[in-house]
Amino acid sequence: TVCSPDQTVQTHAVIIATGARANWLNLENEQRLAKSGGGVSACAVCDGAMPMYRNQDLVVIGGGDSAVEEGSYLTKFAKKVYLVHRRDELRASKAMQNRFFRLVKEGKMEGLWNSVVVDVLGDQSITGVRLKNVKSGAERDFPCKGLFLAIGHTPNTDLFRGALAMDDKGYLKTRDAGTYTNVDGVFAAGDVADHVYRQA
Repeated sequence: TVCSPDQTVQTHAVIIATGARANWLNLENEQRLAKSGGGVSACAVCDGAMPMYRNQDLVVIGGGDSAVEEGSYLTKFAKKVYLVHRRDELRASKAMQNRFFRLVKEGKMEGLWNSVVVDVLGDQSITGVRLKNVKSGAERDFPCKGLFLAIGHTPNTDLFRGALAMDDKGYLKTRDAGTYTNVDGVFAAGDVADHVYRQA
């Protein structure tokens, strides 16, 4: 049953499964190419195997476990994967750093350190990114055929602020590693309450 916003519904239980959304840079061309299927994505596992990315240079933004995981996955298809990170070292766990540097040694990945993406280039599809060095301020255009963002997620919980317990990032808190929230009869499932296993 679809309810209208002004309708009151009585129920014995509510399951909240509103998920989490990927964080974006919110650059105009980034959003346009993401919506049109032009080579910008926030999910390597969802989109990385597409023919348009095969044997191409791809860019992943991020420096944590998710970025290394996404980049590592993309090496199965890409010519080479470049990891853009605003710092000069990864934030990823030791195990993920070891994986990254093994792939660097194999020539499958490379780090572009102290850099941020300030623009996405291309009309119908991505042709590159504009990088800015955070130390020198210098900008350069870097050619690539795909851009994958791995800079975190934001849970879709604004609707529940003040009504349900959340952690400092806005994920719903559950009891005993289960689905029970702090309100009897209200349960949370999936990415809305899980910042670790994402889309498991």
